[in-house]
Amino acid sequence: MQVYLVGGAVRDGLLGQTVKERDWVVVGGTREELLRLKYREVGRDFPVFLHPDTHEEYALARLERKVGPGYRGFAVEFGPGVTLEEDLARRDLTINAIAQSPDGTLIDPHGGQRDLEARLLRHVSPAFVEDPVRVLRVARFAARFAPLGFQVAPETLELMRTMVERREVDSLVPERVWQETEKALREPKASEFFSVLRACGALQPVYPEIDALFGVPQPAQWHPEIDTGVHTLMVLDQAALLSGEPQVRFAALMHDLGKAATPRAQWPSHPGHEERSVALLEALAERLRLPGDYRDLAIIVARYHGIVHRAFDLKSKTILEFMERADAFRRPERFAQALLACEADSRGRSGLEHQPYPQRQFLLAARDAAAAIKPSAEEIAAHTGIRIAQLLHQRRLHAISEIRS
Repeated sequence: MQVYLVGGAVRDGLLGQTVKERDWVVVGGTREELLRLKYREVGRDFPVFLHPDTHEEYALARLERKVGPGYRGFAVEFGPGVTLEEDLARRDLTINAIAQSPDGTLIDPHGGQRDLEARLLRHVSPAFVEDPVRVLRVARFAARFAPLGFQVAPETLELMRTMVERREVDSLVPERVWQETEKALREPKASEFFSVLRACGALQPVYPEIDALFGVPQPAQWHPEIDTGVHTLMVLDQAALLSGEPQVRFAALMHDLGKAATPRAQWPSHPGHEERSVALLEALAERLRLPGDYRDLAIIVARYHGIVHRAFDLKSKTILEFMERADAFRRPERFAQALLACEADSRGRSGLEHQPYPQRQFLLAARDAAAAIKPSAEEIAAHTGIRIAQLLHQRRLHAISEIRS
């Protein structure tokens, strides 16, 4: 039985990056051997085991054979007769198909080291087309490694286009689409995930709401970049600079969906796009079964980003009503996230990436001042709940007015 370090740990080590987790492949071993050595079996579709001490994953070397449509249409073969080279050949990208022996020797049958140096994301073999999830994975790796200068190899991008044309990506289930998207949103250049999907034609079947934004004009006075799709990815870039939280980045990405539904006769203006954005968001959230925290924050930003941008021009009453509708007093953390996404929207415009956005600090200060207003014990004892709410409302209005002055 031989054990090799494989995949991301080898790749990241060669790139000089921090190795976060290590995966191992076992060649010449059997399930019974590993169980006898106290490894704990956890694999559902094929034998994967956790080391008794390190709890790192060890998988028996395996082959995969396409037997049906979609990413689950594979028959898996494993056993002591499967070689390391055969196991590496089933992997997606050459940079993920490098193994390392215990003495440090690299086994690289597909030129992964060469592609690391060339900064290319290249498929291992034509079998790449058998799994539509690989389209999402390549886009996600592009988002991770774009800051290092990586690009998708032209022949791999062409293969991805072929998969889209054959409608392979139509078999992707919502859970897997969201799983890969959420991982991509955590990457340094999250916008590259969506750019690569668009480049290969996969953005339309996977995220039609985002794809529809490209080619939709906006007023040049406010949006020098004109194109709403371009603006949307610029906003995502700004959100990534402002926050590492994927919820904030997702909300920034979703904020203008309704502009794609604006009647052409009204272009380049988009009156009422906020509520159209909310409707599209709700449908998208249902289709992809989004977690509630992503959905709720994105809806707040889509519905109220215009109000946030105009904060200094609004009456105190309007600001307080906005805070109440956004549940700012009970959910201050989410309110702060929403303001970050709005700042990203303001900065996601050509030539305006570094402009100050005092609206965020003003609204945070106004919220804190209003939230600090509490009824006294005497007032609680002397008044009904309705009267107390009225008193709070008036005092909060005054507190917000004081902040403005």
